[in-house]
Amino acid sequence: MENPLVASMAVTARLAALTDATQRLFFASVCTGWSNAWKQHLLLATSTTDPKQQPSRVDNNSGSARDGSARVDNNNGSARNGSAVATATSVSYNSGFGNHFSTEALPGALPAGQNNPKRCPYGLYAEQISGTAFTAPRARNRRTWCYRIRPSVSHRPFQSVAANPFENDFIAMKNDPSQMRWSPLPIPSRVKQKMRVDFIEGISTMGGVGDPAAKSGLGIYLYAMNSDMGDKAFYNADGEMLLVPQQGSLRVKTEMGILLVVPNEILVIPRGVKFSVDLGIAESGARGYVLETFEGHFLLPELGPIGSNGLANPRDFESPVAWYEDRDVPYTVLTKFGGKLFSSAMDHSPFDVVAWHGNMTPYKYDLRKFICINSVSKDHPDPSIYTVLTCPSAATPGVAVVDFVVFPPRWMVAEGTFRPPWYHRNTMTEFMGMVWGKYDAKQGFLPGGSSLHPSMSAHGPDAATFIGASDEKKAPLPVKFDKGLAFMFETKYQLKLTASATEGKHRDQEYLECWRHLLAQELHPRCQVKPFMALSSSGNAVELVINFEFSFSSRGRVPRMAWTEL
Repeated sequence: MENPLVASMAVTARLAALTDATQRLFFASVCTGWSNAWKQHLLLATSTTDPKQQPSRVDNNSGSARDGSARVDNNNGSARNGSAVATATSVSYNSGFGNHFSTEALPGALPAGQNNPKRCPYGLYAEQISGTAFTAPRARNRRTWCYRIRPSVSHRPFQSVAANPFENDFIAMKNDPSQMRWSPLPIPSRVKQKMRVDFIEGISTMGGVGDPAAKSGLGIYLYAMNSDMGDKAFYNADGEMLLVPQQGSLRVKTEMGILLVVPNEILVIPRGVKFSVDLGIAESGARGYVLETFEGHFLLPELGPIGSNGLANPRDFESPVAWYEDRDVPYTVLTKFGGKLFSSAMDHSPFDVVAWHGNMTPYKYDLRKFICINSVSKDHPDPSIYTVLTCPSAATPGVAVVDFVVFPPRWMVAEGTFRPPWYHRNTMTEFMGMVWGKYDAKQGFLPGGSSLHPSMSAHGPDAATFIGASDEKKAPLPVKFDKGLAFMFETKYQLKLTASATEGKHRDQEYLECWRHLLAQELHPRCQVKPFMALSSSGNAVELVINFEFSFSSRGRVPRMAWTEL
């Protein structure tokens, strides 16, 4: 094969006269099948012809991110040593939680030895995304350097959006200590209802607390969608978002790369990172849950006496590798800022980060990999043993702004123990969701449904569960609960609810009925003394049985004795 450098010199003069778009078309059509080394020689040769001219980019996406491909880092240290194809069915990931990753979609796109050189490789723009203050402790500092085709500031002015699904005016909402439960949010039908609803349009606010402008509090939402976001992106300036898909797979484009997320997995998007949610292949709709924390970041919980392993292992978290699209098309970028929704227009795709390094990145986690900790002797431990992620409070150690807790399939082996969750009044607020199957503490909790047990409002198993789990005649055999996957958002705050949550038709108005049939337990049941011989008033020997019963009056417990002659 001809030397790449000779080939590049032969076409440099001709390419220098072409427009940037024409150069990209040339590379996409003529250089098909060439190695990245050849492409890089041509790119560098073209870019050095005129220092003021922006270098061309190889667009491997054929105008569509869904069916295109890009070379990505396969997490082996260098894109030069390995590659993968980012298609709709196969995506590579970086492994680890909170790691500092380095990844590039084109070889040599990451600057060597510094963050912002005078001229970045390929003429890219260096842009840092800071998720914490510059002076935050190093262990908690979050930031990522992006090397992109155009800087993020290349957009039109922000415009306010009237149709805002994020209801964050919590002061106007009502407090309610009632225990509540909701049926699944229906997925809108594109056929029957003849409407297209994307991820943002399909958001429904359940409630929240605090002030996003003050970076304090949180919001809880549901989503139900039936279409892709298309040429529309979103970033949240108010907080970090945790998505729990319940039905339907998602293909999520982010500035750091692509993630495929399915039910049984969760996705975390850091504050400020742009993303776009599309339906997975062959999906007609999707729904799930969203938790937004206005303060802090999600972290792995401390393990304490558990040791160095268990719960959610860091190696099982997956972050995207660099992927980009170079498309000059009208794009809309939506922004959540101070609880309000804004939009700005761009003339290109914002997903044009060719390389990046840092520890502020989206990530996903498969809940099926969670390592359960449980009692192997007696008693039912606190649900904190199922914590996947925590957003700790800066004010009080050990108290969380919000915890994400999962109740996965697991063995229950405690002897002489009421194995379902016990009856409880909690200073924390518990919002629960059901991914699939059924909950082991009560009936009627449907997949896609939700429940809320406010701070200090009593809750626990329903009557049927209590009776079945209290049956002492049942042998205490080990039981594997594999009939469902539930989760909980547990927060230190009292939540305020939207009118649609408290008055909507998907609220179960009969929820309290599940506890109505819990019967009063007899503290002093009737007792019977063994038969014995006694003399009757006539002097004859008789056999008597004495029954003792207790009644209650203003004087306290009063025993009453009766006997029966046999």
